[in-house]
Amino acid sequence: QRGKMAGQTTEVEETLKRIQGHKGVIGVVIVNQDGIPIRTTFDQAVTVQYAGLITQLCSKARSAVRELDPQNDLTFLRVRSKKHEIMVAPDKDYLLIIIQDPNDL
Repeated sequence: QRGKMAGQTTEVEETLKRIQGHKGVIGVVIVNQDGIPIRTTFDQAVTVQYAGLITQLCSKARSAVRELDPQNDLTFLRVRSKKHEIMVAPDKDYLLIIIQDPNDL
């Protein structure tokens, strides 16, 4: 059992490295279902800010989608501003948040 967990951790780290290596990617944050960051490529302050704000935004977006159609669910959220593009892939237990510079792609 312990070996399996270690394997998953390595897989997560490799996936994070691969995502981080894409052109334009500024950083990655993974938060659990309570909005607590469990993996990040940012410093503490930036991580906490993205985790808190994006978890709330994703929750609102999911609620809106479900209110429009109770049979539906949020599968991806993309927000683009002048400086950044924030992409969120919600999962049952986690949120994968990727921040990139859309001008650097």
